[in-house]
Amino acid sequence: MVVELTLVHWIYLLFILLIIGFMVSRLDTSILCIVGIFVIAIVTSGSLTKSIMSIFSSFLYAISELLPTILIISLIVAMSKTLTQTGINDVMIAPFAKIIRTPSLAYWVIGILMMFISLFFWPSPAVALLGAVLLPVAIRAGLPALGVAMAINLFGHGIALSGDFIIQAAPKLTADAAGLPVGDVISASIPLVIVMGVVTTVTAFIFLMRDVKKGRLQDVKAFDGAVEKIEKVDALSHKQKIVFAILIPLLFGLNVIAMFAFNLQGGDATALVGGTAILIFLLINMIGFKVGGLRKTTKRMIDGFQFGFKVFGPVIPIAAFFYLGDAGFTTMIGDYLPESSNGIVNDLGVALAHVVPLTPEIGAATLAVVGAITGLDGSGFSGISLSGTIANLFSHAIGDGTATLTALGQISAIWVGGGTLVPWALIPAAAICNVDPFELARRNLLPVCIGLVVTTIVAMVLI
Repeated sequence: MVVELTLVHWIYLLFILLIIGFMVSRLDTSILCIVGIFVIAIVTSGSLTKSIMSIFSSFLYAISELLPTILIISLIVAMSKTLTQTGINDVMIAPFAKIIRTPSLAYWVIGILMMFISLFFWPSPAVALLGAVLLPVAIRAGLPALGVAMAINLFGHGIALSGDFIIQAAPKLTADAAGLPVGDVISASIPLVIVMGVVTTVTAFIFLMRDVKKGRLQDVKAFDGAVEKIEKVDALSHKQKIVFAILIPLLFGLNVIAMFAFNLQGGDATALVGGTAILIFLLINMIGFKVGGLRKTTKRMIDGFQFGFKVFGPVIPIAAFFYLGDAGFTTMIGDYLPESSNGIVNDLGVALAHVVPLTPEIGAATLAVVGAITGLDGSGFSGISLSGTIANLFSHAIGDGTATLTALGQISAIWVGGGTLVPWALIPAAAICNVDPFELARRNLLPVCIGLVVTTIVAMVLI
């Protein structure tokens, strides 16, 4: 597999390093990403007009990719505001408040529930199901919203998605690329997923509890202006609130049953949750406010959409730049990459794999790095086939360990790109918990890096 690295590859890599530096320094990266898109466009196309157009095209592409997530978050927020205004939320969380009494218990209960639901339906619908109900409970127990978002990320987008033992989309992609049976990759990934999950979540928990005790999370910012004070009204009787408090979890429970019965996964499962949320707040408004419910429903939908686009606005330029490194390049700029290219990010990963000397230790470290690089586009899945291909290539030189290397590349790519480190990938959890996605990414960074190092060392031993 020969990859031709051109000037555009090096420019893209330079901007990635600059963006990471800006994020670490807590500087806004929007302008840097727009400049990066423009520079890459003008270098590849040679046209000033085309380059200016590519900025708009890249934004349009990013919005189209993010739109399902924006929509579900907007609808859940609209429903949550209705529940808060009518007082249903207070009644609904009362039983959980009796069980979840400490920050530690909140972190582990929310995390384990998130992992369980995500194993069957992937994280997107799980975020919506858990966040709206358990966030207030966790906050009352003393766990900051940032801690809730971390638990959702690490257990759902990390552990559950990287193993993907039930749906098996991830291991199928990597196994096919590596020329292995899916069962071999799943078996090899089990010890690595366990190690990665335990090390990362325990490390994050230790850091989180330390900072909670020292009061360091009091000043963590939320989305600017995203939350408004909602004045409660007596639109429903206490008996009606109890009925809705029972009905809402029941409806979402039926969603889970329907997902099983009709094999609804990913986007379909998210759509079911979103549609249910619409029906819930429509029903509450019409019963609680009668004719006024027509206006209330429209207002809450507007509130939800304002929230969704406000919190996603700063992320669109960044997402656009990183989508440029994958399948979005042709749509945004045009067909200007070499014919042998599989996307800028994948090309960089392949090039790295070809310049390192091969031993089991270096092979494992390289697969972890390649997986992380391919995860930078924020999907986690786009580059895992490359991990399987490189694992197969390395195993011929090393002599063994194809399944272990494949699983390691898969885990690395999904932990980085599937929703724990790349800010626009973890926005669903950040939006539901009303925390800054960049702050959430920074909080996840050290635990995830420590987990990847330990998991890579374990993989070296297993090869």
